[in-house]
Amino acid sequence: MKKLFIFLVFFISTNTAFTADVTIEMLNKLDDRNMVFSSEIVKVDVGDTVFWVSTDKGHNVEFISKNGVPDGVEKFKSKVNKDAEFTFTIPGIYAYWCTPHKSMGMIGFVIVGDDLSNLESIKKVKFVGKSKKLAKSLIAEIEG
Repeated sequence: MKKLFIFLVFFISTNTAFTADVTIEMLNKLDDRNMVFSSEIVKVDVGDTVFWVSTDKGHNVEFISKNGVPDGVEKFKSKVNKDAEFTFTIPGIYAYWCTPHKSMGMIGFVIVGDDLSNLESIKKVKFVGKSKKLAKSLIAEIEG
């Protein structure tokens, strides 16, 4: 019985240390769309890391700093053609785009901790070009 108790304590403590990290590819084409992230909405927990992989060249990731992230989040912008990663420590919705292709609809959202408290702020983001229509549909999907 003592061994079982020790095993359970060890299993529970080590199991909670693991996070569900997510990988998103930056692509030139996916299905019938050009310039796209492989996943446009992902949900993670606080402490999880999202990895953006530069599968195709010419892309980056930039958090939309004006209204697009929760309060207290620092600027985040990767270099073009480079993989990027970010560990999320503040709950909320994070809007991001590929800087060179934002007007072509290359946008995405990360929802951290199922927290939608900054949704009204996200709705105020000034998306451009094809991103306007796509953002409306993605935000509607987030609203459920």
